[in-house]
Amino acid sequence: MAKELGAALARTDEYQAYKRVLEASSDDRELVEMRNRLESLEARIETSLRAGKEPEDDVKEAYTQATEELQMLAGYQRLVAAQANFEKVMYKVNQTVAEGIEEGARSRIIISS
Repeated sequence: MAKELGAALARTDEYQAYKRVLEASSDDRELVEMRNRLESLEARIETSLRAGKEPEDDVKEAYTQATEELQMLAGYQRLVAAQANFEKVMYKVNQTVAEGIEEGARSRIIISS
């Protein structure tokens, strides 16, 4: 049943849109460069934190600026919107599954697998 659910979710418009935007984002040079820049800054911050040190102010400022620039990119905004739409579908699915579990727990009928 889980595989069937997964297959059905993969066919939803929301998932298909998310998949298209995700694939397109890997071809968006500006978005890829910004992600790489952020990953590099995150690595520097993590290294400082693991050493028990506060990250340098210039690194923190660069990270904040890069994050703000990323959020302004149209490709990033499309990705976030598509992801949010698919997450709404998943939320509804999870609610429905939870309702089914509750109903099943109240049922006296035992179904073998």
